[in-house]
Amino acid sequence: MASDKKRVIALGFFDGLHIGHSALMERALTIAEEKGFIPSVLTFDNHPTSMVTGNTVPLINSVEDRAGLIYRLFGIDDVIIVHFDMETMQMPWEDFVAGLVENFRAGHLVAGHDFRFGYRGQGNAERLIQKAHELGIECDIIPPVVYRGVTSSSTYIRTLIADGEIERANEFLGHPHVLTDTVRYGFRLGRELGTPTINMTFAPGVLIPAFGVYATRVYLEDGVARMGVTNIGIRPTVGDSDTVTAETHILDYRGNLYGRKVRIEFYKRLRAEMRFSNLDELKNQIHKDMLATREYFGNLVLIDKKK
Repeated sequence: MASDKKRVIALGFFDGLHIGHSALMERALTIAEEKGFIPSVLTFDNHPTSMVTGNTVPLINSVEDRAGLIYRLFGIDDVIIVHFDMETMQMPWEDFVAGLVENFRAGHLVAGHDFRFGYRGQGNAERLIQKAHELGIECDIIPPVVYRGVTSSSTYIRTLIADGEIERANEFLGHPHVLTDTVRYGFRLGRELGTPTINMTFAPGVLIPAFGVYATRVYLEDGVARMGVTNIGIRPTVGDSDTVTAETHILDYRGNLYGRKVRIEFYKRLRAEMRFSNLDELKNQIHKDMLATREYFGNLVLIDKKK
């Protein structure tokens, strides 16, 4: 790949990489193929709104998961991650656009209708088109994507995930909600109950789904999908800590995954997190959750086969 090759750059934060973002990616890929450009994505490491307002915006995905989704779903591996700091926040909007050409060899830009950039968000879609033309490059603006009467947005999807409505969230994402982390040692209780689990946590600033038990698919480093039962919460039956963890029992699997990278995809919230009076009750419920997970994915496979 030549170092002087131009890029078509999709611009945005792309939190969750939902169906509205997908329209940008598809357009960027089409342009790249037509013009022989490198398909690229430019995003930020932290949410601009958090820096501008001082109010933290919980993220649907970590930066790692965002880049992973962009590659897995669209095959785009040229992801430019810009550190959003005070300098970036105060940059004049004209300089931001000029920098895309000068620093990243932008030959074509793609952005959403609501993309804002530059000092106090003074840059908008209209100004992006105007400045791009002044710089001798083209720019496409993607209109809002409406699904079931609702405009797809990261804000709406955050609400769904926080409420545990994973199935509806996945419809607007266009893919399963995902968590990637390195497996760490947990409390070892699952092993004692005959259902060993892997222990994962959420990166700082990443939105934690509603506490409860989820039917999940687990991807290890071999890329094979396995069924999983994932509990998100604070383990009220046996724990006395406020630390939130994601503990997953991988069905029909044995092996030590400590220190390995694992990706969890969430499909359905089976129930809320519960406090049990004893470990036998907990053990019985875990087996019910395992059965519900098998039934869910069995039905899911039948549905897939009908398509």
